[in-house]
Amino acid sequence: MNLKIDHNNPVPLHSQAENILRQLIKKEEYKNGELLPNEVELSKKLGISRNTLRQAINKLVFEGLLVRKKGVGTKVANKSVLGGIKNWLSFSQEMKMLGLEIKNYELHVTLKKTKPEISNFFQINENTSCLTLERVRGHADFPFVYFISYFNPIIPMECQQNFNRPLYEILEKDFNIVAKTSKEEISASLAGDLIAEKLEIKANDPILIRKRFVYDINNQPIEYNIGYYRADSFTYTIEAVR
Repeated sequence: MNLKIDHNNPVPLHSQAENILRQLIKKEEYKNGELLPNEVELSKKLGISRNTLRQAINKLVFEGLLVRKKGVGTKVANKSVLGGIKNWLSFSQEMKMLGLEIKNYELHVTLKKTKPEISNFFQINENTSCLTLERVRGHADFPFVYFISYFNPIIPMECQQNFNRPLYEILEKDFNIVAKTSKEEISASLAGDLIAEKLEIKANDPILIRKRFVYDINNQPIEYNIGYYRADSFTYTIEAVR
């Protein structure tokens, strides 16, 4: 494979490097999460500066295609958490589709008074208590998402509920509530101290915030969910057909 960059090409050097990296990580030897050549070696092969190379690498890290580990190097991500709007899947279904074994790092169930945006969603009085489920989840290597779920108080769930089962399975089998529709909002932010501690990253590392507003088959709001994802482990896809 030709790793040389054309300096006479009007396409920016970092964009050319990015395209080469995209081709490189598709090669068989890198498909199983192998380390890329170190930055000094790779920048020399490409004929560009390390800063230009890093710009290209950072783009692929942000997309979840590469993972950079301090003192180790940059490697191809085995699999990235993948979300999208073409078909709505629960988190458990998304992970099963990707073949990922999920581990619960933390699980807390409490009754909390609702904030205005949550009480407005459920159409209940402010400061009404609702069951709140907090989970830090990930794979064997590290946690990659911190979930906070607030449930409509009309659902008779209790803190003693076994939340090690898939959430929507619990709602359907135990309470005859079928989750049907999810409306979502995606935003980006810096982690901050609390989220950084939960996800084992730095406070100034980027995260993606995914809000889900879940309704049942009768269009009754049942769950207000916020997910804080490590940006190096989550890719959100959009498919639009005209």
